[in-house]
Amino acid sequence: MLIWMLRKLMADRGIWKGSELGRLLKEKAGYQLSAPSISALLNGEPKQMKMETLDALCTALECTPNDLWMHQISEER
Repeated sequence: MLIWMLRKLMADRGIWKGSELGRLLKEKAGYQLSAPSISALLNGEPKQMKMETLDALCTALECTPNDLWMHQISEER
């Protein structure tokens, strides 16, 4: 199972609001993400994600995709 770690990653970097994330995305990655899209990323695990969005998140937060997702082996199989 994959666990979405965006909120923790943001907190580790002192970023507490979606508006702050949006500003970082625009300033560091040149990527504009709507407020509803940012809210969706903050309030639940994405079911799918554009590569451009993932790249922008990694650029803005100075991380890798491995920092945004944690893999945990499911015991139910």
